[in-house]
Amino acid sequence: MNILLIGYRGSGKTTVGQMLADQLNFGFFDNDEQIVKTAGQTIKELFEQHGQEYFRQLESQALAHINGLTNHVISLGGGAVLRETNRSRIAAPGHHVIYLRAEAEELHRRIKSDPATAANRPNLTALVGGIDEIRSVLAQREPIYRQVMTAELDVTKLSPQQVVAAIVKMI
Repeated sequence: MNILLIGYRGSGKTTVGQMLADQLNFGFFDNDEQIVKTAGQTIKELFEQHGQEYFRQLESQALAHINGLTNHVISLGGGAVLRETNRSRIAAPGHHVIYLRAEAEELHRRIKSDPATAANRPNLTALVGGIDEIRSVLAQREPIYRQVMTAELDVTKLSPQQVVAAIVKMI
């Protein structure tokens, strides 16, 4: 069994994923980390120098490896669900897909409080990363997250430890 964590940037996928993997004695795979490692550039640099479509191709290539994994917690980038081929891989048998949902205001607070986000992550729309961008992108992605998820967890007011405990109860 693999546990896949999906959700918007700032929802805690990487932090929770690492903690959950440690607790379950599972491996941990961060799809965005794999892309950065393979490309030798941050996601922001990839977007700026090659465009979003190029990044999405790299994302799909990295994601192709997850179906060969077992007993892993897998953190996916927020936009990994945008391509149909990725959604098929994400929703494959043996995957427990958990949508870590948070309110837009909390996501904005988390993103703004993390200096690495501005340095490593691109703006996703002409709204340049603010609360309006978060609301706009969430409106587009949330139905897709719900299409591929097997469970949803509201993480708005939860600490990473509380999120891990809730996921362990779910599975």
